[in-house]
Amino acid sequence: MPPPRRGSSGSRRGPLIVSVAIGLAVGLVTVLLLNRPNSGGGGLTATNTAASTGSQAQLDQLQAQVAQLARERNDALEQVAIKNEVLVAVSNKNYAWPGGMLDLWAANVKRSGVKNAMVVALDDDTKKNAESFGLPAFRMDVKIPESQKDSGSNHAVSALKFRILQNFMKLGYSTFLSDVDIVFLQNPFDHLERDSDVEGMSDGWDPGTAYGYNDVADDESMGWARYAHSMRIFVLNSGLFFLRPTNATQELLDKIIYRVETENGWDQALFNECIFFPNRPGYKDPSVTRRVLDYLKFMNSKVLFKHLRHDQGTFENHMPVSVHVNYHPDKFERMKAVVKRYVEKDMHALDSFPDGSN
Repeated sequence: MPPPRRGSSGSRRGPLIVSVAIGLAVGLVTVLLLNRPNSGGGGLTATNTAASTGSQAQLDQLQAQVAQLARERNDALEQVAIKNEVLVAVSNKNYAWPGGMLDLWAANVKRSGVKNAMVVALDDDTKKNAESFGLPAFRMDVKIPESQKDSGSNHAVSALKFRILQNFMKLGYSTFLSDVDIVFLQNPFDHLERDSDVEGMSDGWDPGTAYGYNDVADDESMGWARYAHSMRIFVLNSGLFFLRPTNATQELLDKIIYRVETENGWDQALFNECIFFPNRPGYKDPSVTRRVLDYLKFMNSKVLFKHLRHDQGTFENHMPVSVHVNYHPDKFERMKAVVKRYVEKDMHALDSFPDGSN
């Protein structure tokens, strides 16, 4: 069992609360708590003014409701989790039709030997279909933030997952969050180090872009000091990462959720800014420890389609843990081709696809 959350005591195991009630109650309590007026003087914001009109009795009642729901025993997640760890995909009906992307995701998860996988379904059709694919599914009502409603279906769904993860972390479960455009070829839990709060796959395509490098800017007008050094690292992909339930992770999720729900920004950019940007005047970073997963094991589709397949010796012998079709819009067709290459051993399965997109 992983070590308990820093500053906590006792067992970290807990029930899974996935009802609509807890989603609404936790969300409302959080909003009320975050938007209570502070005592620092100055005018109240509109949200603080609205929050201040709610009675303390109402707030206490909502908090009691959350506590009551948390106390109710639900064995569902305990039946899925192994060593307090679970692989989770969040999906709606756009991806959950029989023979579609979620179906393919589920088939490869099971083929790779993962026994502790589940689907968080955002609608009834997805729950029904996911269960027909042979995976446990849990229905959760999570409202798409107003700031993300115009970001497109895939980005809007992606933004929801941080609120869902927050509940899993509070219950004490380490969670491997996966998008459904990923093909698993080995059990990903066998390839974690578990030494960091966050372990995530990279959008980089070589050791420098994946793990970081020294980038030097040249300003000739500065003469002797013309060269200025900076550090660059390509982002962690918010479609595949492993979180351990620590205090730092909780703070990280709080910050991400606040920004996702108040800014019209790409959730992946906000995710990385909250992880990597340091303490500075007016800002305290969550101080999470982070590990970049091996970019040749947890592979993005640029690595595979632009680089690896042209290195014939490596391509023939290398078996990735997963392939995330994140760099290409024809996701489903490339996912099926990846299965043909690595599961059916068809060495020419990728030949018809360009390195990039047309």
